[in-house]
This record gives sequence, structure tokens and C-alpha cells, in this order.
Amino acid sequence: MNNKIEKALAASLAAFAKAKGMDAKEVEKRLTAVFALDINFLEKVAEFDAVFDDYPAFDELREVYFDTLMINFFTSDVNKLEENYLESKEWEDIEEETIDRGTELLNLLLYINECHDEQIKPELDDFLKEFLLVDEDEFQDEFHIYEDLISNQQLAESSVEDICKNGQTLDLKEEMEELFVPFMTFFLHPNGGEAVEADLLKYSSNKSYDVAVYSLIANFNKK
Repeated sequence: MNNKIEKALAASLAAFAKAKGMDAKEVEKRLTAVFALDINFLEKVAEFDAVFDDYPAFDELREVYFDTLMINFFTSDVNKLEENYLESKEWEDIEEETIDRGTELLNLLLYINECHDEQIKPELDDFLKEFLLVDEDEFQDEFHIYEDLISNQQLAESSVEDICKNGQTLDLKEEMEELFVPFMTFFLHPNGGEAVEADLLKYSSNKSYDVAVYSLIANFNKK
């Protein structure tokens, strides 16, 4: 299992459990074991889903954690497979099978990996224009998906309180409805911290989810 993902997952689960007044140690243990399995990706997905079926109190995190399962595959599991596996018919079939899984968090995690490779700081404008290419005519699907971030970029230079207030009042598109607050908070405070999480718990209308997803992103960004 990718060490960075393991630490980010643990931090995220701890933040979620703390906000809910629960314990996440057993879920963390189960998920970590699943991520480390040396089996076919679809078999791993089945084991992954079994954890959330067994612990329904954590189900709202299922799809964002699916994104981390994908990142773990790209950065760890694929190294054990044949060269050019991601161009194979087998992987094409897997992508088709899982096309409705996950969230837009996957793109942000991929972007953070790219930032680390290029040794640059993650920034919202760079994410939108250089990574997602939302200004390019052939990437208008991305423009539509991320329009809420594009039209509210100034919030990435404001405060957690402002981000949370706008997250409650804006008519957000489905793809960004749950991710708007943690995404914007990350670009405002990319390095995480207890003070940021405290502000999310104070001002967010979806406290446990927002603090869990933000913690996941910020800890994934740590080098």
C-alpha cells in the first residue's frame, strides 16, 4: 500500500470519527488490509465495498475513499503488473465496470501527485487551467463540472467561514455539491492543521464529511 495514502486515510478516518463521536480503528484496520491485498482490482473493489457494508456509519465516505483505492492502484499495485497494463483490454473493461464509481476527488489527488513530481505548490488556478484545461474548447465537459470552482475562485483566498457560508447558499452542481467546501478549503490551506479542521467543524453544515475529506486531501499533500 502506498505509504502516503495509508497516512492520509488514517488521518481522514480519525477526523471523521472524532466529529461523529465514534471509533474508527477497526474500519482503518480493515481498509488498510484491503488496500494491501495482492489481488485483481475488481476483487479488491468487492472487498472494499464489504468493509462499508459492514460499517454503514462510514458509508458516506465510500466513494471518496474509492478514489484513494484508485490512486493506490495507480501508484502501487500497477507496478506489480505487466508493462502498459493501463492500456490493456483488461484495464479498459475494469474502467467500464467502475465508470460510475468515485468522485471528482480523483482528479485532485492526481493533480497533487503531479505537483509533487514537479515540486510546485498546488493552486486552484493552476489546477483548473493547467491540469484540467478548462479554458480549452475540447475540455468543456471539465468546464461544466468545475464551473462552481471557476466562478468562485476568490474564495480560495478568503476564509473557511466564507467558504462554508457560500457552500450553503450557492446552487452547486451535483459533482461539486459535496466537494466544494473541502476543495476550496484545501486550496486556501493546503498544509492542513488542527485550526483549519476546527473551523470546518465550527462553520460547515456537513461537518464530519467536510473535515474527513479535507483531512484526506491535506494529508495526501504532505511530503
